Amino acid sequence: MADNVVLQVEGLCFFYPESGVLNQWSVALPAGLALVRGDESSGKTTLLRLLAGKLTAQAGCITLQGVSLSDAPTAYAQKVFWVDPRSDDLDKLTARAWLDGLPASCPLWDAAALAAHTEGFSLNEHLDKPLYALSTGSKRKVLMAGALASGAPLTLIDEPVAGLDKPSFQYLARALTSVAAQPGRLVVVAHYEKLAGVPWGTVVDLART
Repeated sequence: MADNVVLQVEGLCFFYPESGVLNQWSVALPAGLALVRGDESSGKTTLLRLLAGKLTAQAGCITLQGVSLSDAPTAYAQKVFWVDPRSDDLDKLTARAWLDGLPASCPLWDAAALAAHTEGFSLNEHLDKPLYALSTGSKRKVLMAGALASGAPLTLIDEPVAGLDKPSFQYLARALTSVAAQPGRLVVVAHYEKLAGVPWGTVVDLART
């Protein structure tokens, strides 16, 4: 793996019983911001779940900072942050309880960054509410605050702007710009198009299959 490559994917194959998604798919991503772009059903979320180790590919290799997902899944998982925003698994937790529990599983957790993101996303009034009681936008802001503060070498964010108001969108652009400068860290965002004001280092287009 080249020195500047954080994530190496080689020959990735994944298909559902009803359709294929990825066929011999490969990419090498350096530190910074990467956008996975595609239409509905192009496989954006599936790819993020594969990179997170939550789905198992039929073939191919995923290596993060020299750690192979297939050979060392536990070590790999310690380097990744992923929460599916569509899942209701966390809904009974308050935002504060979920965020307070993250440092235990995030070796590079940044408490100062969390404080900044909480303020930037205007989340203080929502911290003691259960996630199920939050709007779509507020829940995603909580999840993104945790993701951005995690410090994880591979941070995966799916459809970040769903339900976001304009000030939160503007803050997200600033926060992603800041994260892009962190050495050795790769943030992969899945969305339909480029987000204005974000310095994307890499754009990966997925074609619908």
